[in-house]
Amino acid sequence: MVSINIGVLHYLLDHIYGACMHRTKLSTPFFSRGWGAAKLELFESMLKQLFPGAVGQNWPPKMVQPIWKQLWESKNACLKEGIFSTPCDEQLINALPPESHTARIALLTPKSVPPHKMACVVHLAGTGDHTFERRLRLGGPLLKENIATMVLESPFYGNRRPKLQRGAKLLCVSDLLLLGRATIEEARSLLYWLDVEGGFGKMGICGLSMGGVHAAMVGSLHPSPIATLPFLAPHSAVVAFCEGVLKHATAWDALREDAEKAGMTLEEVQERLRIVLSLTDVTRFPIPKSPESVILVAATNDGYIPKDSVLELQKAWPGSEVRWVTGGHVSSFIIHFDSFRRAIIDALNRLPWREPGIF
Repeated sequence: MVSINIGVLHYLLDHIYGACMHRTKLSTPFFSRGWGAAKLELFESMLKQLFPGAVGQNWPPKMVQPIWKQLWESKNACLKEGIFSTPCDEQLINALPPESHTARIALLTPKSVPPHKMACVVHLAGTGDHTFERRLRLGGPLLKENIATMVLESPFYGNRRPKLQRGAKLLCVSDLLLLGRATIEEARSLLYWLDVEGGFGKMGICGLSMGGVHAAMVGSLHPSPIATLPFLAPHSAVVAFCEGVLKHATAWDALREDAEKAGMTLEEVQERLRIVLSLTDVTRFPIPKSPESVILVAATNDGYIPKDSVLELQKAWPGSEVRWVTGGHVSSFIIHFDSFRRAIIDALNRLPWREPGIF
C-alpha cells in the first residue's frame, strides 16, 4: 500500500492552485504597469510617520462618521452596511484612485446586549477578498459569544477597485503599499469609532493572509491593548511576492522595463522589489501593548507563507502565541474557520473589560 503524506498534498494544492491562477495567460500578473515610481517615493516619506517616534503624535486618528443602512435584522442579530470618506490625509488621498476615496464597511452585531458588554473585531481583507461574505461567515458564529464583526472593504478592492485593474492584480508596486497604508489608517479610525461612538468593552483586529499583515501593523500601533490576530500571514510582503507562490504571479519583465537603470538583470529587479517591499516588514513595528493577546494562526504546509516567516514575527513580539493548523494556504482558508474563531475568542478573553472612551 502506498503511504500518502497529507501535508505534501496540502502543499501541492497551493502550487496547483497558484499555477492555475497565476502562471497561465488567462490572468493578468501583479504589477503589469511597473513600479509606480512617483508614488513609491511618496510612500517612503509617509511611512516614517508610522514608526515609534510618531506613534503617539498620530493618536487619536480622524473620527469617521459612517452613513448606515440596515440590511437585515433577526431576533438575535442585526447586519448593517456603512460608507464613509477615507480618513487618510490629503497627500495620500491624492495618490489613491478616485474609486478608493469612499470606504465601505459591514457591521454584524448581536442584539439585546449592551455594547460595553460586547466585543467587536475588525476583519481586514486578504488578497482577492473583494466582498464581505467570507469574513461575515467567519464572524457569524461568534455572535453567540457576544462578539460583533466589522468588515472593511479594502482600497483597490470591490467597489473601490480602479477601472483598469483586473481582479486583485494591482497595476503597480506602489498600489500594494498605498493599499496597505490606507487600510491601516482606516482600520485605526474604525477602532477609534468603535471605542468612542460604539462603546464596545473589548476590541480586536484580524485578517487572513495580506489582511493578517495589515492586522498585525494596526494592532502594533494601537495605544491600548487589543486582540491582534494575523491568520496565515507572513511577517512581510517580501515573503509572499519574492519567495512564495506569488512570485510566479509577478510581472518581472514589466518591472525590468520600468526600472530606473536600463539593462537591469532579473536578479537585480528581484532584489529591488525585496528592498521596496521590506517597508512592509512587521518586525519593524512596535511590540503591541498586550503581546499575550496576539495569536498567530499558521499552516503547517503553506506554499505561500513559510514557517520561518511566522516564527520571525513571534520572535519579534515576545509573549505572542503561534497556533499551527494542518493544511496549506488554500485548504486552511476552507477548513480551519473554527480554529480562527477559537483564536479570536481566546485572544479577547485575555483582555480586561474596560470602560468606553478610555485609552
